Amino acid sequence: MSSTAGQVIKCKAAVAWEAGKPLVIEEVELAPPQANEVRMKILFTALCHTDVYFWEAKGQTPMFPRIFGHEAGGIVESVGEGVTELKPGDHVLPIFTGECGKCSHCNSEESNLCDTLRINTERGVLLDDGKTRFSKNGQPIYHFLGTSTFSEYTIAHAGCVAKINPAAPLDKVCVLSCGVSTGMGATLNVAKPKKGQSVAVFGLGAVGLAACEGARMAGAGKIIGVDLNPDRFNEAKKFGVTDFVNPKDHNKPVQEVIAEMTNGGVDRAVECTGSFQAMISAFECVHDGWGVAVLVGVPNKEDAFKTHPLNFLNERTLKGTFFGNYKPRTDIPSQVEKYMKKELELEKFITHSVPFNEINKAFDYMLKGESIRCIIRMDA
Repeated sequence: MSSTAGQVIKCKAAVAWEAGKPLVIEEVELAPPQANEVRMKILFTALCHTDVYFWEAKGQTPMFPRIFGHEAGGIVESVGEGVTELKPGDHVLPIFTGECGKCSHCNSEESNLCDTLRINTERGVLLDDGKTRFSKNGQPIYHFLGTSTFSEYTIAHAGCVAKINPAAPLDKVCVLSCGVSTGMGATLNVAKPKKGQSVAVFGLGAVGLAACEGARMAGAGKIIGVDLNPDRFNEAKKFGVTDFVNPKDHNKPVQEVIAEMTNGGVDRAVECTGSFQAMISAFECVHDGWGVAVLVGVPNKEDAFKTHPLNFLNERTLKGTFFGNYKPRTDIPSQVEKYMKKELELEKFITHSVPFNEINKAFDYMLKGESIRCIIRMDA
């Protein structure tokens, strides 16, 4: 791989030319990494709902042509000036947020919101020079979340690249670079249920199921899954869900239903839908005195959260989390080690697999609600 260092690479990428239109496999050019950047060969990538959300461009600023993808595993091909912690051949997970290691957030034990490298969904260029590294016939192609992993090769800031155990199977641990870590960390690191406590999880997609898995790992006594799709319950049982509530089945607010089920409310609630109504329900369904609700989903720009102040005065706590409060470079390698020690199950999140040239099938699976995670094999 080092023979290509410093050169422009021609590679295949799945380009989104228009909102909501099928991705097109194109030969693109990828420039060499600039200062503090890493160029990687992507071996496996997965489709996350965030990719679909911005591909549809509903309620968000359209930015096309663009290369999506942010959940992936690969191998470092070359590094730019100033990169010392990574070298060609390292196995890595590119991550949509970063850890510069220098700012007040990175130096805080209480935050993973890096001042320099935190997520910016509307930035389609890289930080070093404000330009793209991808192009086709001279036309720039925008990046997505600083990762753009729907490409055989990609570039990211070194602070957004986690070096991992080379023995770890990249087709499994790649899901730790977004959804699984986000949901699991929201429960384990933020909600922090005690053994035997009750937990309600709103939304049983990949992130929500990961939140359920975190509750199971914490020893929760009752895990209530809340979703509008009744078909989700059987799958959710694999992740520790003991009870299922479909808000459409009741003629009263779902928070009231849950409060009746749990003698006044659950001990912890985790919201993973992005619906502001679900966020309100998650907060209002926790028990007074000690209940904690954690918001994970990303709402639309115009949404507003409304609840009565008495819900706070009655000693309920509302928290937010980003990427499960994990610091990408510091914490994700240790999550990979947990998988290697069989302390963490990842296979049950992976329901489908497709070759790169059939990447649009992954979108179909997700849009139909058939997949949790679909792995896209870049060499196939």
